[in-house]
Amino acid sequence: MLFGVTTSNTAARRTALDNVRVFDGNALTAPTTVVIDGTLIGADDSGAERIDTGGAILLPGFIDAHVHIADTESPARFTPFGVTTALDMTCDPAIVAGLRHTVGTTDVRSAGLGIVGAEGMHGKFLGEPAIIHGAEQAEAMVAQRLSTGSDYIKLVLEAPGEGGPDAASAKAVVAEAHARDLLVVAHAASPGAYAMALDAGVDIITHVPVGFPLPAHDIDRIAGEGRVVVPTLTMMEGMAAANGFADAFGAALANVGALHAAGVPVLAGTDANASPGVPVNPAFGESLHYELELLVRAGLSPVDALNAATALPARHFRLTDRGSIAPGLRADLVLLEADPLADITATRSIRQVYSAGLPVAS
Repeated sequence: MLFGVTTSNTAARRTALDNVRVFDGNALTAPTTVVIDGTLIGADDSGAERIDTGGAILLPGFIDAHVHIADTESPARFTPFGVTTALDMTCDPAIVAGLRHTVGTTDVRSAGLGIVGAEGMHGKFLGEPAIIHGAEQAEAMVAQRLSTGSDYIKLVLEAPGEGGPDAASAKAVVAEAHARDLLVVAHAASPGAYAMALDAGVDIITHVPVGFPLPAHDIDRIAGEGRVVVPTLTMMEGMAAANGFADAFGAALANVGALHAAGVPVLAGTDANASPGVPVNPAFGESLHYELELLVRAGLSPVDALNAATALPARHFRLTDRGSIAPGLRADLVLLEADPLADITATRSIRQVYSAGLPVAS
């Protein structure tokens, strides 16, 4: 069996990975050959450099669905750990402008500047350009973010009375974003913020409550309305410990387990950052492997956890050119020594990473 199709660039550099077992989203295939033809998966192996992998495991490149890029050097810190796409959730648009559609390092998408309330923690941190004071500002704020290249909108919600945007402003932001065919990702770390996110009609909710169960009716609503959750368990565990209530983290795991059992798509995101003043700084790239382990602890199978970092974020963030190993897709690939379906910690056993077909130095 030979994966892929021939690309139009017949002069492109070709590499044939022989004797690989490919994760197809459900299981591992029998040993096969995958051809890297330039930046894409290809089928014409004529003239290819051949590499016998000896039965190694081949996964799609990982997608971290919640990061904060610090500077233009940040993407290169993700790539050796197999994270070939990073979805930034608040960053200076000037920093990320040249980081999209990169080859040989981690490819970035970004919300640019988030939208926050005046009195919450994020409003004090980000300042006036990010603050929405009323629903009448929504149109201009969404248009401004689109003009600076935002790939989706980040809306920071708090429980009512805790300083986030009011309900009318949140709904107006979502309506304006959807009118421009932009997804809305909502920060929500409490049951009250989750309820506000649902009422506003956001597409994706990031974070998960610690210490408090999500109400069953809200979980049913998330599932029934087709919402998606990025729980950032790595960050939530760290924040619980930093604030002296580590024992409460069990509720976060239970919330993720309940969401998954209800059929809610759960995506892997770490909240990796290097932000000064933030008490928890998950490491770029490396923390995604721990996130996968936490997802398994929460009740996902290893197959589900791998999909949470590959096919599912590609699908729900509309990245149609990646997320699986299939004809014509970007050659974002991770070659492993051990089987993560048997033990999710095997995602750490990286032999080689390819970013858009280019091998990445370890």
